Amino acid sequence: MDFLDYKYALVTGASSGIGREYAVQLAARGYGVVLVSNQDEANRVVAEQIAAEYKVPTFPYYMDLTADGAAKQLWKWTIEQRLEVEVLVCNAGILLFGRIVAMSTEKLQNIVTLHCTSTTLLCRYFGEAMCARKRGFILLMSSSAAWMPYPSIAAYAATKAYLRSFSRAIHGEMAMEGVRVTAVFPGAVDTPLYQLSEKMRRRLVWWGVMSTPQYIARKGLSALFKGRYRCIPGIFTKISLVACRLIPACVIRSLLRIPAVRRLIG
Repeated sequence: MDFLDYKYALVTGASSGIGREYAVQLAARGYGVVLVSNQDEANRVVAEQIAAEYKVPTFPYYMDLTADGAAKQLWKWTIEQRLEVEVLVCNAGILLFGRIVAMSTEKLQNIVTLHCTSTTLLCRYFGEAMCARKRGFILLMSSSAAWMPYPSIAAYAATKAYLRSFSRAIHGEMAMEGVRVTAVFPGAVDTPLYQLSEKMRRRLVWWGVMSTPQYIARKGLSALFKGRYRCIPGIFTKISLVACRLIPACVIRSLLRIPAVRRLIG
């Protein structure tokens, strides 16, 4: 089958972690995959592995989605390649941890651009074509932090909260056009991001405190193809969301006065 005969899934942040799992699981469903990442070599390796195992066309595309005009450039490239993108997975993300006044302004600009501006524009560009075809799927990776606007993750939580609101709104808009939109709200995920020992990571997964990327991707795609507007994977995450929403701000402020905590957040 010619590569133009395939329907494609485009996954941002596809070179590792949850993004890689989305790419793998979508390839297993028969989609050709466009893998977008700012990690060029790792992205190419993943694309080759997926193509070899699932016998679908893959296109690794190097891009920094925090750059000006990145979303439009990516959209135009898929048109030039004549790739029909039926599934859009906006997974690329940045985690910033620390006091807002101690962060570089460049990093703050990048997280807002990546989580909010580029994601919004990707939904705009690819969503228009999906609505015209009366079929399409858009998955946005938010976070349990969207419900937890607490000190030390201010920019991260706020931009993820934007995705929570944005996804819910366009779910309603695009449903009438046959396009399904789902937001996923994972808690802690077993990735090197947390810099824990392998033994500790295995324990946290076993206890349900952490979820594996495979589990998050599987739950997210299941919710997407069933047309659900929201996916909160894992019992522990659901419980922690309820608990965190009940913790008063004064408790958090008290914790921040502890010297060890102050040193941790900088």
